[in-house]
Amino acid sequence: MTDLEAALRRAVRGEVGFDTTSRALTTMDASNYRRVPLGVVAPRDADDVAAVLEVCREHAVPVVARGGGTSIAGQATGTGVVLDFTRHMNRLVGIDPQARTAVVQPGLVLDRLQDAAAPHGLRFGPDPSTHSRCTLGGMIGNNSCGSHSVAWGTTADSVRELSVLTARGRRLRLGQEWSGAPEGLRGLVDGELARLRTGFPDLPRRISGYALDALLPERGADVARSFCGSEGTLGVLTEAVVGLVESPRARALAVLGYADEAGAAEAAAGLLPLGPLTVEGMAVDLVPSTEGLPRGGAWLFVETGGDTEGEARARAEAVVRAADVVDALVVTDPGGQRTLWRIREDASGTATRMPDGSEAWPGWEDCAVPPARLGGYLRDFRRLLTAHELRGTPYGHFGDGCIHVRIDFDLLSADGVARFRRFSEELADVVVAHGGSLSGEHGDGQARAELLPRMYGAETVALFERAKAVWDPDDLLNPGMLVRPAPLDANLRFSVLPREPVDVEFGYPSDGGDFSAAVRRCVGVAKCRTTSVSGTGVMCPSFRATGDEQHSTRGRARLLHEMLAGELVTDGWRSTEVRDALDLCLSCKGCRSDCPVEVDMATYKAEFLHHHYAGRRRPAAHYAMGWLPVWLRWAARTRTAPVVNALAAVRPLAAVAKRLGGIAGEREVPRLAGETFSRWWRRRGGRPTGGGDLVVLWPDTFTEHLSPSVGRAAVRVLEAAGLRVALPPTLRGRAVVGDGTSRSALALLTARRGQVCCGLTYVSTGQLDRARVVMRRTLDLMAPVLETSAPVVVLEPSCAAALRTDLPELLHDDPRAARLAARVLTFAEALERHAPDWTPPQVNLPAVGQTHCHQHAVLGDAADRRLRESAGLTGELSGGCCGLAGNFGFEAGHYEVSAACAEDQLLPAVREAPDGAVVLADGFSCRTQLEQLAGVRGRHLAEVLAQRLA
Repeated sequence: MTDLEAALRRAVRGEVGFDTTSRALTTMDASNYRRVPLGVVAPRDADDVAAVLEVCREHAVPVVARGGGTSIAGQATGTGVVLDFTRHMNRLVGIDPQARTAVVQPGLVLDRLQDAAAPHGLRFGPDPSTHSRCTLGGMIGNNSCGSHSVAWGTTADSVRELSVLTARGRRLRLGQEWSGAPEGLRGLVDGELARLRTGFPDLPRRISGYALDALLPERGADVARSFCGSEGTLGVLTEAVVGLVESPRARALAVLGYADEAGAAEAAAGLLPLGPLTVEGMAVDLVPSTEGLPRGGAWLFVETGGDTEGEARARAEAVVRAADVVDALVVTDPGGQRTLWRIREDASGTATRMPDGSEAWPGWEDCAVPPARLGGYLRDFRRLLTAHELRGTPYGHFGDGCIHVRIDFDLLSADGVARFRRFSEELADVVVAHGGSLSGEHGDGQARAELLPRMYGAETVALFERAKAVWDPDDLLNPGMLVRPAPLDANLRFSVLPREPVDVEFGYPSDGGDFSAAVRRCVGVAKCRTTSVSGTGVMCPSFRATGDEQHSTRGRARLLHEMLAGELVTDGWRSTEVRDALDLCLSCKGCRSDCPVEVDMATYKAEFLHHHYAGRRRPAAHYAMGWLPVWLRWAARTRTAPVVNALAAVRPLAAVAKRLGGIAGEREVPRLAGETFSRWWRRRGGRPTGGGDLVVLWPDTFTEHLSPSVGRAAVRVLEAAGLRVALPPTLRGRAVVGDGTSRSALALLTARRGQVCCGLTYVSTGQLDRARVVMRRTLDLMAPVLETSAPVVVLEPSCAAALRTDLPELLHDDPRAARLAARVLTFAEALERHAPDWTPPQVNLPAVGQTHCHQHAVLGDAADRRLRESAGLTGELSGGCCGLAGNFGFEAGHYEVSAACAEDQLLPAVREAPDGAVVLADGFSCRTQLEQLAGVRGRHLAEVLAQRLA
């Protein structure tokens, strides 16, 4: 234990983390930069903050204040002690609806403040796209803005008073008329009045540098406002009084289509006199699908408000009439507006990939120019990109002249980094030539502070240094930011990664087979740190259950990054820190769809476990549940299911078995079916009947041995829809599709019997060599099916997802894998595509439950929604993950997190269900979780429809 760590532990009541994991989680924010801190402290209150500052001052160690860690310029990273305010100092202290103010702690997430203000008809004005995870302290430090800044300004416009601790321990209450000003600040300002009145561009989005002009007497000498945007370099915020604004009772969204981004940019300023709430812009290359958008190559999102829906719509229609557009759309439905806004908000992540899949990075993320000059600036910006042979995708706050852009800089080679520097210097000059600010929202940090002399001149930058010295004479707080900055091309987070591809098992087709590139996908925008699920979203259930960064998708990606770097995590694939962070990953695959850059932590976890346990004994659960298909087939062949069930019912025997198998003691062992699905199929004849399309019904492990009623129901429904149902062959040879027999005695003698398996349980436990063997055997069995055009219908969503993604990505060298993956259909997809004229039986009941996480992430549920609607099943299924997640919830040590995940969405939805509601759960894990935690029987959609068949 170092002297610094020991001193902090003695002085602080909050957590002190100098371990590898704590440090690795805070090496990066959402920028291009990386710094390794000495340690992390989660203070409990202002006294803890004061204690940290005193200890660090005595040891001459810098301090960095950190909120949600979503800063894009590198200012939330540092080499000293990082203060994490999200763990304890995250409360809403109070709200005063009459005064329209709220008292907040720095770690409070913005959405929590919005939730508390909404019942009073109020809201906090600024709302960055990271509103679900950014903190008020970070917003004040960066002077954040968001999409509604044309109506409600920046964070500085909403700040009333700030409680601040200086590096030397003084407690200040900052406000207007020099309230709380440190000694020497007023004298500094009085001596520079002329410069402060003339040296600062008049822009709605001037965030660069220190806001010293807010200290002018004609501006109220507002010390609190001047503190905003100081990036933690002047003092440490411990509490804030912020102003709230009245939220319109109704809103409408006008989406205006233009031919290109320049046309949209030039139109934006002309809409401001109409008083919109937002004027946001983005181009087609940021939109995965233009479905639901009006025609055009670029769009303005213009929101209007009113006391009634009609008033809001009328204002939106007035905007459309005033705009010279290719096409337009006005939406008043809140759900439709949320869907459209999600496209814009996800741009901060989707922009990190070019349309061809190549990487793009921040660096010139949010410069701003006068709105009237935005069109001209964008044209100059595009010309500069072309001159440097770079590509970028601008989007952002067109109404404020503020542009976000990710550019395909090569930050891995010396030549690429040199080009990054040249481009940055030249673009800074272009921004200044248009009267702009190098930062229009996210601050200067390391990305732009070096270039501030180009914007302000050397004398004003020297004034910034003098102001910093007044507040922090020891340069203890976030050194290297804003004044005396580190070079913009130093500390790049990619420089520590291996240059040659790492030897891995999966193909990583979207990342060129490079595991490092896959890990680089996580840019730190931290959508995985949201504390509530939006709609049917899933990511990240373990973070919502624990609130711990290491159990978020971003946290795990950070540890994998450090594992590849080898500087902080030094034992590579054997790392216990990475193993422990991945331990609570449910492999729900939610991040594959919900993460804006499609980080696939389930695959990374399987990859890691494969290497981590190579040549070593695995946890007992990997053998008990990873090899579950083998044990269940053994029980079926020996017809010992009744014996197994009887033994499992004896509690002492079950307890011993669970302990030996690494299974949570709180769990009940599921009962095995007395008759497997395949045996029932053979007993009823084992051959297709009817004259419709042939479909091959996949007998997954769970349907086969644990829930054969689902398979029987599916056969009834598929046949009722006129389809011919067959099962996969069980003999490798010249087998006939569906009956498992051969065409000749010689073939029968030489064929090998087997049973298809997707390999899911082996993949989820990282037994990838075994998974390959199982998958290749399956492909051999499915060879006759692949010679036909028959689709493969998979009832268990997790198995369908494994066949769609894990199979071709793990067997990327076998073309049959991709062919089988392309054949896989869900139950609803099969009915929709191959029996389009069939009408399902009418259930006419409300439905509750949860969309399976793998279905949400990989398969999609559009066909299921349409089938439910056609059958008269009303209501929306919840998002999230059931928490059992295959082997996860059964493993010892996971029960509490598993139950917490179920309580997040699924169990509340079932408890609140109306009388007579159908509880839908297509996944065996989901049904098991419902039964064991709520005593509720969930049913597969096939079972519900089969029950209603005449």
